[in-house]
Amino acid sequence: MSAALAEVRARIAAAARAAARDPAAVTLVAVSKTHGAERVEELLQAGQRVFGENRVQEAQAKFPGLKTRYPDLELHLIGPLQTNKARDAVALFDVIESVDRPKLAAELAREMVRQGRRPACFVQINTGEEEQKAGVAPGEADAFIRACIEEHKLPVVGVMCIPPADEEPALHFALLAKIAARNGLKQVSMGMSADYETAVRFGATHVRVGSALFGARGPVPA
Repeated sequence: MSAALAEVRARIAAAARAAARDPAAVTLVAVSKTHGAERVEELLQAGQRVFGENRVQEAQAKFPGLKTRYPDLELHLIGPLQTNKARDAVALFDVIESVDRPKLAAELAREMVRQGRRPACFVQINTGEEEQKAGVAPGEADAFIRACIEEHKLPVVGVMCIPPADEEPALHFALLAKIAARNGLKQVSMGMSADYETAVRFGATHVRVGSALFGARGPVPA
């Protein structure tokens, strides 16, 4: 896994340099969903510190112990968040990348006040306006971002998207970067194993890479 990590990092750096960007401006989020704590620890031992999980329950099963052993570990929630899991998400995650609706924003705000803990937030944009996918429609993004910051007082630092699988991702990456820029947000989470180099060229500050690091996914935990 250390060889895979080195290769992904090298490709990120090359893509950044090709776009006249500083490679250090791109954070690799290692997506560890369906992989056990022992696989995560292999990457931790190789120097990786930022990880992404899709499900609160799965993250709860493997990360508390790892965070104790590696205090500088940074954990991102990158999957859809149910409102009734907001309390657990605020308690465990350092970054929540999937803020996508007013009810969730309000609940996260309440939990942050209650717990005295403020994970950084990304607003998820449904750039392809796919009915089955979470995220705010691009046309509603500016108003929702403003409400998250001004009304709910959430620590919104950026935006995130997952482009449609059958469309050219560059168009979606360009749209997301534009939404971030016009809202004064400096962080843009986009790009996965198949297209992270393209995402870097379009200004990604965070790329979410799973299979290129861990190999094929295991079965999804029940």
